[in-house]
Amino acid sequence: MIAPARRDDAAVVTVRGRSTHERWQEASKIRQEWLDHGLSTQPADRRTAERNLTAVYARISRPRPRFVWVSSPREALGLVAGLPTLDQLYGWVRDPRPRGKPPLASDLALLISRLRAELSAGVSHPDPELSSARKSKELRAELPPLRALEAGVPLGVVLHQGIRVALHRSLAAGFRGPVLAALAGNEPVPVCWYGQQDASWVGYYDALHRLGLATYGPDAFDHLGHWAALARSCGWWWPGEDVCVVTERPESAGTEPVRGTWHDEVRLNEVRYRDGWHPRLT
Repeated sequence: MIAPARRDDAAVVTVRGRSTHERWQEASKIRQEWLDHGLSTQPADRRTAERNLTAVYARISRPRPRFVWVSSPREALGLVAGLPTLDQLYGWVRDPRPRGKPPLASDLALLISRLRAELSAGVSHPDPELSSARKSKELRAELPPLRALEAGVPLGVVLHQGIRVALHRSLAAGFRGPVLAALAGNEPVPVCWYGQQDASWVGYYDALHRLGLATYGPDAFDHLGHWAALARSCGWWWPGEDVCVVTERPESAGTEPVRGTWHDEVRLNEVRYRDGWHPRLT
């Protein structure tokens, strides 16, 4: 239940015993926790990563693969030739009569899509991830968070902007995008998942649950836990039918603030992997 506060503090409402301002303060700490995971340079926790990747494979009816660990995405390229690129994957999905068994990456993408839809269905307010009005509402949320709340922006929109969008800017646009561009050059790279940089969506749904603003069924909660464990334990990974190539986290990473933002967004300005690969970032 959301009850209005006193008239002289109308912007501050109470949500299940805590004010929206208190919720925001807690949310910003959770966002920082996931940002730290997304930028971590600690060695991978290989046991945790392999255990949770095996669980993800099981969810698409695949046996445990053989795991090959590499020190950088560049080192992975020589091992993932033949896996589908994004364009090839889209082509297979769009084909009205695709031939043969779907590639593992297609099944995995469908699995994640269903998980995220189920998680959004468990959010106690209309989830901006699904809202057709998200764009116009989030323009108002492009204010400092407390000012946005005082201006009447719903808490759910402020949380989406301050966690989901902010982490995406830092970890997708600010990290994996530049590294992927340096890796690809002019050639498409086979589809992969991003381990620690998947914290941009994992952290959002984790935060809503921890704030008491979402309730997930046991299976969805367990499934989200696998992706959360991967975001805490490894770098990028390329899933094949028999072999899963998994990348160590970088050895070092430097960031700088993104100007004009209100949620501690950062972008990568240098990164070095454990085999010495030091991609030139643009």
